[in-house]
Amino acid sequence: MARKVILCTVQFGDLPLDTLCSKAKEFGYDGLELACNDNHVNLDKLSPEYCEEILATLDKYGLELYGVSNHAVGQCVCDPIDFRHKTILPAHIWGDGEPEGVRQRAAEEMIKTGKAAAMLGTNTVIGFTGSPIWHMLYAFPPMNPDTIDEGFKEVARRMKPILDSYQEMGVRFALEVHPTEIAFDIASAEQILKAVDYHPAFGFNYDPSHMGYQGVDYLEFIRTFGDRIFHVHCKDVWWSDRPTKAGVFGGHLPFGHRDRYWDFRSIGRGKIQFEEIIRELNRIQYRGPLSIEWEDSGMDREHGAAEAQRYIRNVDFEPSAIAFDAAFLKE
Repeated sequence: MARKVILCTVQFGDLPLDTLCSKAKEFGYDGLELACNDNHVNLDKLSPEYCEEILATLDKYGLELYGVSNHAVGQCVCDPIDFRHKTILPAHIWGDGEPEGVRQRAAEEMIKTGKAAAMLGTNTVIGFTGSPIWHMLYAFPPMNPDTIDEGFKEVARRMKPILDSYQEMGVRFALEVHPTEIAFDIASAEQILKAVDYHPAFGFNYDPSHMGYQGVDYLEFIRTFGDRIFHVHCKDVWWSDRPTKAGVFGGHLPFGHRDRYWDFRSIGRGKIQFEEIIRELNRIQYRGPLSIEWEDSGMDREHGAAEAQRYIRNVDFEPSAIAFDAAFLKE
C-alpha cells in the first residue's frame, strides 16, 4: 500500500479547523499535519476534552492525524532574539521581550507541544530549533572554529531537556533542515546529531526544497540519515539555469520576485526529482506519510494543494517484493 498523503496546515492557519478539514477531504488528502496556531492546535486550550474535539473534527471528514508542527516557537529556543521574533510568537511567549526569557518560555512551549502530540495520539513533532550561529554563516569577519563548535553545544544544551521530555512521552522531534536552523545541509545535520549525542528522540523532517537550490545532494541526505528521517515534507523549488540579479542568498528580494535565483513552486513545477526521492525512501523503508507543505507565491493555494496531492500520489509507489527477472530463475 502506498504511503499516506497528508496536508501540512501551516499555510492554511487562517482557516477554522472544520473548514480546513472539509477542503482537505475535497482535495483528496488522507490526513493532516496540524500546526500549532489559534485555529488548529491551540496550546492554550490543551486538555483531554479539547483534544477529543480536534480528533472528532478530523474523524468527521475521514482524516487521520500524522504529526503536530510548531516552527515559529521552536525557532526561538536557540535564536539570538530580536524584534523580528515578536511578529511570529504568541504574546505570552514574547512577554517583555528579554531574550533569555523568550528562549526559556519557547522551550517550555515546545515541551507542551510534545504533550499535545501525545494526547492527540501522534508521536511526531515537526519544527525548528533556531540557531545561535546562523549569522556567522559567512566566515567574515574571521572567527575561531571553536566559536562554531560552541554554537552546536549551546543548541544541544537547550534541546536536550526537550528531547528527554519527548522520550518520556513517547514522542520524537523532527527538525526541519532549513536555512536559519542549526542544521541546513548534510554537514551541519551531522554536527548537530553528534552534539545531541544521537539522542533517540532527535531526527529530521526531510524537505528537499531547502537543499536543492543550495546545491546540497538531497538524495544523499536520505542515504546518510535513513534511520533519522522521522517525517517527510514534499515541497518543490525552482532555481535558474542562468545567472540572475539575486543569487542564492536572495538579494533581500521577497519570494515571488522575478529577479530571484530560486523560488518555491507547487509540486511538479520545480526542479526536485520526486521519483528519485520515492526510490530512496523505499530503500530506507520509510513508511511514514508524505506531507504536502504547499508554497508557491504565484499560484492560488487551493488549486495548488489539490494538484499537489494528485502529483505525489502519481509518483509514489510500493517497492517490489520480488526481482523483476525472478521468473527467469531455474530451480
